[in-house]
Amino acid sequence: MNFAELHFWFYLACILGPVLAIRPMYRRLALGGKSNMARYDRTTVLIVGLFLLGCVSPTTLAIFLFVCVVTYLGLNLYLRSKGKHRTAFLFVLVPLQLLPLAYYKYGHFGLNGILQLNLSGLSELAVPVGLSFYTFQVVGFVIDTVIHQHPLPRFLDFMNFAGFFPQIVAGPIERRENLLPQMENFRFQWDAQAINEGAKWIVLGLFFKLCLADNLAIHFDPSADDNSFLIWLNNLIFGLRIYYDFAGYSFIALGVARCLGIRLTLNFASPYLACDAQDFWRRWHITLSTWFRDYIYLPLGGSHTKMWVFSILAVFVVSGIWHGAGWNFMLWGGLWGLMLIGFHFFKRFKLPRLLGWPATMLGAFFAWLCFYETRTGILLDKLLIILNPLSYNIEALHQALATFEPGKGLVLATFLLLSIATLATEYLSLRRHGEPYALFQKPGVLFILVIMTVLLNSSAKNDFIYFAF
Repeated sequence: MNFAELHFWFYLACILGPVLAIRPMYRRLALGGKSNMARYDRTTVLIVGLFLLGCVSPTTLAIFLFVCVVTYLGLNLYLRSKGKHRTAFLFVLVPLQLLPLAYYKYGHFGLNGILQLNLSGLSELAVPVGLSFYTFQVVGFVIDTVIHQHPLPRFLDFMNFAGFFPQIVAGPIERRENLLPQMENFRFQWDAQAINEGAKWIVLGLFFKLCLADNLAIHFDPSADDNSFLIWLNNLIFGLRIYYDFAGYSFIALGVARCLGIRLTLNFASPYLACDAQDFWRRWHITLSTWFRDYIYLPLGGSHTKMWVFSILAVFVVSGIWHGAGWNFMLWGGLWGLMLIGFHFFKRFKLPRLLGWPATMLGAFFAWLCFYETRTGILLDKLLIILNPLSYNIEALHQALATFEPGKGLVLATFLLLSIATLATEYLSLRRHGEPYALFQKPGVLFILVIMTVLLNSSAKNDFIYFAF
């Protein structure tokens, strides 16, 4: 389900069109009035989601159904059981929920990379689209249901909660209390205001993805591994690209859901305006950050325990592992953990924005190297180069500049400046309106975004980066 490709919208029209066309006839024929129409709407929105997942691949659909059925049946057994058996059910249920994720995402790294079993079939496995996201969503659903003693919803409503198609592939990772009531009351209806709001988010998301992320991706070259300036340039390009790519997906998902009358959580809030490490993670992939906070960090004791340093490191190492099976992701998570620990130690000496912002950005873009460079040996070499003051000299700068053809360098500079202008607009939005993307919702700005997206969209199409996670 790639929102940036026309075939997604074609498939959506192919399934949603008949659903809406049949609805008036069903209303005239249905007995029971509103209750039957409510059931029709909830059933057909599930059919839309399952159809779109099946268009991705039959395997993707089958694994999603496995995780959902296991979750629902296991939770049902838990709620019906009493005494010691209840706890036993949870110790079985959660590992079963995580089993497909462990097999597809970590099987090769764990069994071949660590245990050296050399199982050839595992190296060819591709992670099914959306697996990490909906797995974490249903695990959170189980935990919330157990802790807060919520009743088990109807199976249809649970399936819509787990498989609402705009957000199933790459989030946001929604909670029971936010999404489930909306799915229980879901209706297809024409709401001009909601459609207008949703369209604005879709336009912004397509601009982020097609105009900024995809054009920056053309100039990303991780093979540059012996020049400190080129390594930093690639860190900058990748950091901007992954933001515009992932935030772009999240905005389109937000917009499509809003057009259908559903409010999803805003998953980004201008993270590159953060002035400290903690603030960055309050703005970046917000639903995952809060998931780790609520289900791992706080149960470990949070900041109210002597082991809070361990808790932070554990959370961010797990976060790194969630993003990918590799030593580089663990190192990326560990670096952010150290930055958060440093922030907590020195937060009483809060830096002014003029110092805090560049320091935070320096740490964030430094860490991106550990995210995109999956070759461990080369990653370590690159880290040594950019940490070595002697690697920053005139000769290295001349070598870096010589790698760019005049036209290519000008194009890259143009899109970097456009990215900076976009961040500046986010800053003005926060200063003037208290919301990170308010100025992008203005009619005149939206018109400009549409024109730029049409004229500047890249011919090189890329999947959304987080499809791989």
